[in-house]
Amino acid sequence: MVKLFWPRMVGITLIQSAAAKGAVCLDGTLPAYHFDRGYGSGANSWIVNLEGGAWCNNVRTCVYRKTTRRGSSKFMEKAIPFTGIMSNNPRENPDFFNWNRVKIRYCDGASFTGDSENRAARLQFRGQRIWLAAIEELMSKGMRYAKQALLSGCSAGGLATILHCDEFRGLLPRTTKVKCLSDAGLFLDAVDVAGGHTLRNFFNGVVTLQGAQRNLPRACSNHLDPASCFFPENVIAGIRTPLFILNTAYDSWQVQSSLAPPANDPRGYWHDCRLNHAKCTGSQIQFLQGFRNHMLNAVRGFSRSNQNGLFINSCFAHCQSERPDTWFADNSPVIGNKAIALAVGDWYFDRAGVKDIDCPYPCDNTCHHLVFR
Repeated sequence: MVKLFWPRMVGITLIQSAAAKGAVCLDGTLPAYHFDRGYGSGANSWIVNLEGGAWCNNVRTCVYRKTTRRGSSKFMEKAIPFTGIMSNNPRENPDFFNWNRVKIRYCDGASFTGDSENRAARLQFRGQRIWLAAIEELMSKGMRYAKQALLSGCSAGGLATILHCDEFRGLLPRTTKVKCLSDAGLFLDAVDVAGGHTLRNFFNGVVTLQGAQRNLPRACSNHLDPASCFFPENVIAGIRTPLFILNTAYDSWQVQSSLAPPANDPRGYWHDCRLNHAKCTGSQIQFLQGFRNHMLNAVRGFSRSNQNGLFINSCFAHCQSERPDTWFADNSPVIGNKAIALAVGDWYFDRAGVKDIDCPYPCDNTCHHLVFR
């Protein structure tokens, strides 16, 4: 008989001390996190997971965001399931199941980097302060005694993980083993199907509106413009803390929102392909192979460092570490027979070097492709 394991529902905690620090969501409400305490051999180990959920790049989209859980703790779920790398089930999460597992909720819209406000629109851009207030609270809950720690996140949270990785290292004791895992955070400064720079223009709005400039990694911002330093390809070479980059080579969010957004495809030539890779033409697949090549070039120098890890699989998907079916299941995606959970575990615990790059599409039959209606 197969034992069904329902994911643990973990309750929300508001950070009461945050208001005095001005560390508030877009609408001025308190920020929040979910915390499932570790036990046994994991009692002094911590995973801090930064929630994802895109960004807002102008007053209109940020004002709308205030009416959602991505901009206000008023609308956040009171409890959320912890799955994948956050699961407390050893069969679903063999290396981290008994660690202290924390998810910091995302309610600022700039990957926890902004620090400004727009009084006329009643918007608080305080992602950097939320990040610091959350870490300070977790330190008081025992993280200051951590023997091991892993900062992780997916999508906008994966980008936040890259941007805050060295800062996280610096906030923890020198004796703590600290590493970072970015899942689906490798957003590329790519040319879109119309020959423009959709994502660069968007990120420029985010960084400018939210005053993120001074909170971006100095090794980048001291020689490049702020928008460039929101792109991991310009940041990862300067990160000193061990970092693992987990990403699909044909990231479905980037295909839909950066490469072939409807606004840049007025005739709908990309409509079917962007929703279902099986409907792409030969020349469209060729364009997407160019995107994969850009990604592999972006991580080339990064992957030469022994301390870093890499898992780039040739799938049309987005976020693989927090889903039980892609993290560690009987039919999970693999590269060379190794599932993502084992690749990340081997790298974190120094059991093996992990620099896994898949052959190009369509060779991988273990993918869990995302198909959209």
